[in-house]
Amino acid sequence: MSVETIEKRSTVRKHAPRYRVLLHNDDFNSMEYVVQVLMTTIPNLTQPQAVNIMMEAHTSGLALVITCAQEHAEFYSETLNNHGLTSTIEPDE
Repeated sequence: MSVETIEKRSTVRKHAPRYRVLLHNDDFNSMEYVVQVLMTTIPNLTQPQAVNIMMEAHTSGLALVITCAQEHAEFYSETLNNHGLTSTIEPDE
């Protein structure tokens, strides 16, 4: 096989579309509970980061939790919802 043949076969990988996981404010759960759920749901999220996300949702009504591949975003959002929080996803444009 010549070098030319190999080059023609290589394809450019497109990045999978990324999605934002959004946390909505609620008047039901304690701030401590929200921080705890965020830390146990989102890998590598530190307590200060979780507190910032919770406070952003609390003060503005909505906060960005994480931006990731659609499959992960759906999983994180569903897990947050299963713990009594309100979460949605949207494409990251």
